[in-house]
Amino acid sequence: MINMEKISGLTISKHNNSKRIINIDIEDEIIKKLIFPFNKFDLTALELKPFTRFTIAKSLDDLTDNKLSKLMNSIIKDRSTGCLIIGPKNISSNINAEFLVKFSTAVAHLIGIPNHDNMAEKYYARFVVKHEDNSDSYLRKAYRNMDLHTDGTYVKEVTDWLLMTKINEQNAKGGETAMLHLDDWEHCDDLYNDPIGRQNFTWGSPKSKNVDYKVEHPVFSSDENGKPKISYIDQFPEPKNMEQGNFLQKLSDALEESKYKVITKLPVGCSIIANNYFWLHGRKPFKKNKGLSRELLRIRGKFQSQIV
Repeated sequence: MINMEKISGLTISKHNNSKRIINIDIEDEIIKKLIFPFNKFDLTALELKPFTRFTIAKSLDDLTDNKLSKLMNSIIKDRSTGCLIIGPKNISSNINAEFLVKFSTAVAHLIGIPNHDNMAEKYYARFVVKHEDNSDSYLRKAYRNMDLHTDGTYVKEVTDWLLMTKINEQNAKGGETAMLHLDDWEHCDDLYNDPIGRQNFTWGSPKSKNVDYKVEHPVFSSDENGKPKISYIDQFPEPKNMEQGNFLQKLSDALEESKYKVITKLPVGCSIIANNYFWLHGRKPFKKNKGLSRELLRIRGKFQSQIV
């Protein structure tokens, strides 16, 4: 059970579209006090000196009497929630792209340790979705549905959680975030109990991901309490036979037709952070517009308890 105690400088509430998602709005007083410690390091320093990331994370946590880190970890690790949206209550001129990279970095390091992002060749990735796209991934294809999936399916690193920050957008209609919690998914028991889902599948990735190996793992596994965990994305599995191919099709259809998706529009300046084992995420198509532009930041990582 999440402790929804009042924390000075924060407004904490349940999301309008799901009681499982917790909103954390940061008041102006904290944002103003972050400007000085954030200005001590430019982005190059954060990218090349990993300890500076913990310095700005501590600056953020100290402004809440070290309660923010405990709150976020309790939310992300709790099966009944597992997802939060955090960001400034008000957007001011101080909240630019550089500030949001630093803010996302601070938040991520209060939860755990980011993985190296091979696509960006650093601990975070920034990418822009526009009207035209020639990439090899659905990530930048604005007018296609990005089906529900989890992250880290094709890499060796543990991926406990995912953070996505909306840095900027123009002329963006549609493109809402779609989320689905495994415990709400009406087809979970059927697919989870199918023995094919426990077989090892081969997972690869396109060239843009900069990963030169493949991994093997099942779609479904169980947590320490016997609850379902999932590791799945529609683009990257390489089925070994008809059984695996048909299972993946059944899984894909059952996820996309779910009546229990949570559809939400993430505000500019906000980050959504989700447990990567029992929350799936995707994106609805944008409405066509030649001036469309949305910039996102992504950080994926592991909990502190996973560090050895």
